[in-house]
Parts: sequence; C-alpha cells; structure tokens
Amino acid sequence: MTSEFIGHVSNREGSDIVPPQGPVIDKDYILRHARAAEEAGIDRLLIGAFSTWPDNNQIAAHVFSHTSRIGALLAHRTGFMAPTLAARQLATLDQFSDGRLWVHIITGGSDADQQRDGDFLDHDRRYERTDEYLTVLKKVWENEEPFDHEGEFYKFKGAFSQVKPVHGQRIPISFGGSSEAAFKVAGKHADIYALWGEPLDGVRETIGKVREAAAPFGRADDIRFTLAFRIVVAETEDKAWERADAILDRVKSIARPGGNGEKLPSNVGSLRLREAAARGKVLDKWLWTEVAAASGAGGNSTALVGTPDQVAEALLDYYDAGVSNFLMRGFYPTEDTVAYGRDVAPLVKAGIAARQARAVAAE
Repeated sequence: MTSEFIGHVSNREGSDIVPPQGPVIDKDYILRHARAAEEAGIDRLLIGAFSTWPDNNQIAAHVFSHTSRIGALLAHRTGFMAPTLAARQLATLDQFSDGRLWVHIITGGSDADQQRDGDFLDHDRRYERTDEYLTVLKKVWENEEPFDHEGEFYKFKGAFSQVKPVHGQRIPISFGGSSEAAFKVAGKHADIYALWGEPLDGVRETIGKVREAAAPFGRADDIRFTLAFRIVVAETEDKAWERADAILDRVKSIARPGGNGEKLPSNVGSLRLREAAARGKVLDKWLWTEVAAASGAGGNSTALVGTPDQVAEALLDYYDAGVSNFLMRGFYPTEDTVAYGRDVAPLVKAGIAARQARAVAAE
C-alpha cells in the first residue's frame, strides 16, 4: 500500500491563526509555498474550493508550471458545469502537469455555500447528482468513441473528448463526506476516500462503512484512505504543548466563520469532530481536539501534538487502521508544511517500510 504525504496551498497566506494577507491572488506566495513543500518532500498539495474563492484550476496550473515533481489534489465541486466539460478540463490540466493531478470531489456539505452559485438541491439529492456526474465523467475519460447519455440530471448526445488523462483511463478520484449518502457514492466511484482527523475508533468505523458500500461493486479492497489533520511539533513534548496552548489562544481571539460562511458548520464531518472534542481534549495518544471545539470544526481542525517521533507514531497507528495517505494543513502554512515533510514524513515512511518488510518476511 503506497502512501502519499499531502500539504495544502491556497490563493494567499492565511489560516486559523494567520489572518489572510497579501493580494487575493498572491502569485509569489503560492510559488514560495509550493516550492518549499516540494523541496521538503511533500508529494502533493490540496487546492480547495469555495463559492467565494478564486478559481482553483488556475492556481493548480500556476503551481504545475513552476514546479517539476509535486502533484495537486484539486477540489472539484460537482453540479456547476457539465461533467463532459469537466472531464476535458481536468484531462487537459493532467496533460499539462504530466500526470500529477488527483481530483477531490466536493458534493457540498453547506447549503449556504452551494446556493451562492445557484444550487438549491438538498443534501441527499446533491449526492444523487454526484453519482450520475461521476458516471459520465469517467465514461468521457474511458470511451474512445462518442456516446449518448440520458439520466435524471444530465442528457448528452455524441459526448466525446479528444484529450484523455496521462495515466490510462482515469485521473484518481478522491472523495469526501461522512453521511450515508456520501458512503454510497464513494463506494461506487472513489479511488481514495478522505476523512478528517478523528480518533482511531471513528476512523476504523468510517473505513468499514466505505468498504461495505464498495463491496457490491467488487471494490472493497481497492479504495485507499486519506487522513486530514494538523500538526504541532517541537523538539520536546512540553514545547509542543506550549505551542498548542498559544495556538488555541490565538484561535479563540480571532475565531470567525469557516470557508463556507456558516456560524456552526452543519455537515456530518464537522459534527463528528465536535462530538470527538466533547469526549476529551486529547484522545488516543496525541490527538488534540480543542481547536475543533473552539472553531466549530469547519475543516480538518484536530491536530497531532508532540515531538516528530510521537506524531509519526500516531500516524503509524492510523496506517495500521487502514489509512495510506496523510494530509496536513498548517496553522503556520509554510513553516508547518516544511516541518511535516522534513521532520515527520521520513519517520512515517521508515515505519511503513519496516511494516511492509515484516509482512513480506512472514509470507
């Protein structure tokens, strides 16, 4: 099971504790951050999407054109363009990047964010539309001849794309969402399923549900899993917790709505993080929940706190639970990303290699 270590880049510098600064599209920051992440060994960068943010396709193109190795995990919201057009756009970007693209499908957990762009379907209907959208998207990539499609949400005649993904018939599809509707679509379509940094028991539960949903399609063992979290690392555990306390104070002093504008995010993933936070400030070994509680858990807001060895040990526990990819978004964006790639990821890679060697020896 191969693993990727994923960071995050936005249109300008900012986080829970770093107020947005610079122009709305800060080209210099984007490149400094992407190049620092690439040099630190990060495999790819998540580029998110909200209804008020700049177009992330063009941010990805900017990153690709000025880097040589690092990939992108590009958030893509379904329902706002035809899947035939999306298939051509994504395949074109994949070609220009020499196959460095993964696409992360966003169905939309926030009614408010969807409605800003004119989408008034309810939660479960959005997932039904995503199911059909991905069916068409993949068919455009795979088919060498024009095809017709008539479904509940889309109708096409003679759909075809000259441009195809670099690596065969597919761009890897990452998928998120913690509702039963999300599990159903993920089981059918996802290559990678992404979940926020829940305690180990919650992660095992979600992995089990996704694999169960994938079983009728013969895909239960094919789906990989990505864990999204934060890190707070220092040379000693005491210093790491001092940093965590300072971060929490800062979060409380500048708390503001998340990217979707909701006062208290209503999606199931946020609810699960708030439920985890109610169980305790620190869960398992070093899973810190206080920022999720203070911020409303509008995103991946739990963190692993400790020395690089301790954080790596916690990540290896998640690897043993079935997680293969680890996504980190920094409180201090570039500083934390570099520390993650330089100090933590090599330890996790070594632990994974040792586990794989033991498994081979035992065969």
